[in-house]
Amino acid sequence: MLIDRHRSSLLLIDMQERLLPAMDDAQRLIDNAVWMVRIAQRLAVPVLVSEQYPKGLGPTVSELRELIPAGNIVSKMHFSCVADGCLKPLLDASRPQVVMLGVEAHICVLQTAMDLQSSGRQVFVAADCVASRDPANRELALERLRQHGVVIVSREMVAFEWLGAAGSEEFREISRTYLR
Repeated sequence: MLIDRHRSSLLLIDMQERLLPAMDDAQRLIDNAVWMVRIAQRLAVPVLVSEQYPKGLGPTVSELRELIPAGNIVSKMHFSCVADGCLKPLLDASRPQVVMLGVEAHICVLQTAMDLQSSGRQVFVAADCVASRDPANRELALERLRQHGVVIVSREMVAFEWLGAAGSEEFREISRTYLR
């Protein structure tokens, strides 16, 4: 199955000020997440954001927070957004596909992805847009997600599937701005 921009949402998990500095290759992760958000927004794909205990871990990093409407950011205490119930008001039934990125791959990303998959959603995790403190935990998370039917993709796979074809002005704009 391909990712359809009219049937999908982008979900950023816990990309927070006090959490990201501990992640492996944090700046690359932030840059990749910004890239994904900008393309999603250009293609009218809804962007949703979770924050794990923001009182303790701070808000979403400013590079991302400035791109996201405040109403699309939810806080949670459970590691899984599904277990917490915070996504219910944001997830649209007409968009059964969820593309995920964020931290930590082996905790909140994994638990949310598996719960979304169990609830009947088609879940895609962008491998180049997730991290953990220890890279080995990231690899274990991706392996486990794959074993349970979550589709592991790259950010470019997502972008090209959302675009669907070359030749449009939209494709030319995204190609010039993001794919060079």
